Amino acid sequence: MLGMMLIDALDELILTGRITPQLATQVLQQFDRSMSEALSKHVKAKTTLTGDLRVYRYCDDVWEFIVRNPIFDNGTITANRLKIVACNAKLAGEHT
Repeated sequence: MLGMMLIDALDELILTGRITPQLATQVLQQFDRSMSEALSKHVKAKTTLTGDLRVYRYCDDVWEFIVRNPIFDNGTITANRLKIVACNAKLAGEHT
């Protein structure tokens, strides 16, 4: 959600001519690096996920999973569908 809000704000800044698309790309890349680092250092929680795996794809070092009726072992999150996108953190940082 936070990343989507950042994208919306950057789009508005680009449309009004306050920043360039290249600067917006740099901001998003830094956001991705910072979020990855913060999550790896500060989040220690783990959960188990079960459900109906409907789709799994691997393309360009990126995994995508779509799970219907996901159930987490802590029981606090409910959804009809869950989409997980994962990539190698080292590969994501190499593109800069």
